[in-house]
Amino acid sequence: MASRTATPPQPFDPYALDAANVLEPPRTLRGRFRYLGPGLILSAAVVGSGELITTTALGSQAGFVLFWLVIVSTAIKVWVQVELATWSILTGKTALQGYAEVRPRTSRGSWVTVLWIVMDFAKILQRGGIIGGAAACLSIMFPVLGEPLGLPSLAFWTGVVLVATVTLLVTGKYSMIERLSVVSVVLFTLITVALALGLPLTPFSYSAADVLDGLSFALPVAAIGFAVAMFGLTGVGADEMTTYTYWVLEKGYGRWTGPDDGSEARAERAEGWIRVMRLDALVSWLTCTACTLSFYVIGAAVLHPQGLVPQGNEMISTLSRMYTDLLGSWAQWLFLIGAFFVLWSTFVASTASVPRLWTNTLGILGFFDWTNVRLRERIIRVLTVGYPVIWAASFLIVQSPVVMVMIGGVASGLFLIAVVIAVWVLRRDVDRRYRRSPVWTVMLTVSSIAIALLGSYTVATIFGFTVG
Repeated sequence: MASRTATPPQPFDPYALDAANVLEPPRTLRGRFRYLGPGLILSAAVVGSGELITTTALGSQAGFVLFWLVIVSTAIKVWVQVELATWSILTGKTALQGYAEVRPRTSRGSWVTVLWIVMDFAKILQRGGIIGGAAACLSIMFPVLGEPLGLPSLAFWTGVVLVATVTLLVTGKYSMIERLSVVSVVLFTLITVALALGLPLTPFSYSAADVLDGLSFALPVAAIGFAVAMFGLTGVGADEMTTYTYWVLEKGYGRWTGPDDGSEARAERAEGWIRVMRLDALVSWLTCTACTLSFYVIGAAVLHPQGLVPQGNEMISTLSRMYTDLLGSWAQWLFLIGAFFVLWSTFVASTASVPRLWTNTLGILGFFDWTNVRLRERIIRVLTVGYPVIWAASFLIVQSPVVMVMIGGVASGLFLIAVVIAVWVLRRDVDRRYRRSPVWTVMLTVSSIAIALLGSYTVATIFGFTVG
């Protein structure tokens, strides 16, 4: 009798909507908190590059005068993020799949797909700046092969960070990424907020008048370029909005909602999981805002009066003055350890997300079938190894984390326009039942206008038109 070869079971697909995987959403606030997670991964991606580096540098350059911009920057973009995630939960599709549907388009993507590819190439420098910042922290604490910030020491620690991150993520497990993000973001955010609140008790105190002056909506001409980069980086950027849909689907919000069978039960499940997602986004926004405001205040109160602006490879040493000038030389270790884990968690989040996005892009462009789970996972693993090497090489060549992160911020700000257009196009496919609140529509409109103005200024700058 001929033996039969058993067909290997199909691997689990977190992006597939199957009626067998539906789950009733929690009905209480306490129950919803148990299902949070994607927003905390997003916070890990945001805090390191925008908040720690760019926001602090802006505070050190401008003082309290742009305090208002920090609040606006973090608050104005979350509405687009939530709208895009709502569409993903209802359709089970990722943001990049949605972008590919925006006309004019072909069978292999749309103009938004092309812009995404261009934007992500510019983001190579930003991610290189993040891994460079993490390597600089380790190099200052444990210099090898010469000076702490010399190329040999930086190259050594860049390699260590690279190998550790790739080894950690090669399995691609969502739960592990979520746990790491939660721990790193919570710890460093609490420390930084505590320092910002404690500044009035130190020689670098600030007053209520300083904060009120910072809420006057002034924008010095000299700080416009830096402010544009900060707007693109702080809070959720275009790439974080895009990535959020992947984490939302991998967490299970779409899978637990199930396929659209037209039933009332499915519609109620969808409403329930959308409420969970909105709470998740709210917690992420509050975390990012608290951390961003704290970094800005410390930069404005401690670094600005001394004329210290983070630049080049001395960025980490300059930023550590936020701690050492307040607590003494011993606090440099506290800062370096905290800064390393925040920057590293950002690097981990990027290393986990970008291969997913590019694998999805290759599927959209027709190079393979995205629904082929085994092949998809294989490509993600290959890119998880390859991309960090490219980012690390960009840092070792440029060696200026602040400039590298700012270039990525400007690219992200420009791509935000395309994301906003895509959101309004995709919103037409969302049943009015899920967008009946006029408050959400008004806030989405305000957010879209602000982002359009940012993108218009960025385009004008690229073509040589500047203010002042």
